[in-house]
Formats: sequence, structure tokens, C-alpha cells
Amino acid sequence: MLKLDEKGLIPAIIQDADSGEVLMLGYMNEESLRKTFETRQVWFYSRSRQELWHKGATSGNYLNLEEVWKDCDEDTLLVKARPVGPVCHTGNRTCFFQELKA
Repeated sequence: MLKLDEKGLIPAIIQDADSGEVLMLGYMNEESLRKTFETRQVWFYSRSRQELWHKGATSGNYLNLEEVWKDCDEDTLLVKARPVGPVCHTGNRTCFFQELKA
């Protein structure tokens, strides 16, 4: 059983299934997780739009599902996927392209 937050969401770290590179962080609810398994493409719940979000539906940059893992506390998911095109809305391969320096 997964531990969802008070809004019914769980953070999902997206990792490239081949390279292991961390691509992005999104949030899922029960419906987006179910649709992810059913369609074999990654779905999220958009906290800003308050609706389901099929990654790549408008851009064509889909995330094809390989595996989903839960952490030891059952409150975070690791989704291994094969990206079709860049993952970040900026056009970068990953959302993690800006180093934070002290």
C-alpha cells in the first residue's frame, strides 16, 4: 500500500531506464499511476492545473514505461522509463541541468 500525501499524491522520480540518469520529478495520484500501467506511458497529476497530465501528449516527448519501484517508506516512486525526445519543457534532456553552487 502506498502512502499518499493529504492531497492524494506521491512524488515520482523519473529515471532513464538505460542510462540511469535522473530526468525529472513529477507527482502521481492513484488514477495517473493506473493509467501509467495501463498505457505503458507515464502520466502525472498536475498540481498547478489540478488535472491528469499525459507526459508528451502535446509535445510528443513521451516517457515509455519500463518499471515502477517504491521506496522503503512507500512514500516515493522511482519510475524507470525510456524517453522519446527531451524531457524538460525547456528542451533539455533532463530537468536537472542547472547546478546549484554555494
